[in-house]
Amino acid sequence: MKLTENFEQCRLVAYWDANGKVYTIGWGHTYKVVEGMTCTQEQADAWLLSDVAWAESEVNRVVHVPLTQPEFDGLVDFVFNAGSGNFEKSTTLRLLNNKDYHGAAKVLEMWDMAGGQHLAGLLKRRKAEEALFESGDNT
Repeated sequence: MKLTENFEQCRLVAYWDANGKVYTIGWGHTYKVVEGMTCTQEQADAWLLSDVAWAESEVNRVVHVPLTQPEFDGLVDFVFNAGSGNFEKSTTLRLLNNKDYHGAAKVLEMWDMAGGQHLAGLLKRRKAEEALFESGDNT
């Protein structure tokens, strides 16, 4: 969860995501967020715990190979940020479930775009996820 907190800025008033399509609040929470919505720090923190638990369950549901804790944590941050649908159709998941751990980590960097634009912040996040994933070398 530390990685997620490092890349998500906690905001207590709803704002548009990087694509300008989804209202977001707290630590990147998007469920039922509407324009003008506000929250407390306590609510933002509770949503973060809930959203990370959701991302963990999604990783557990679709990954069919053993993971080290750092590999799992890197993937949880990716799912938290990119979404489970994107993870399910990703080359990362396909390679991982074929036991190509290194290849799976390397292609995380492909997910550095929002709104058709490459974003330095997303590339930095993907590289951090990759580094965390690779620190738990499972080969």
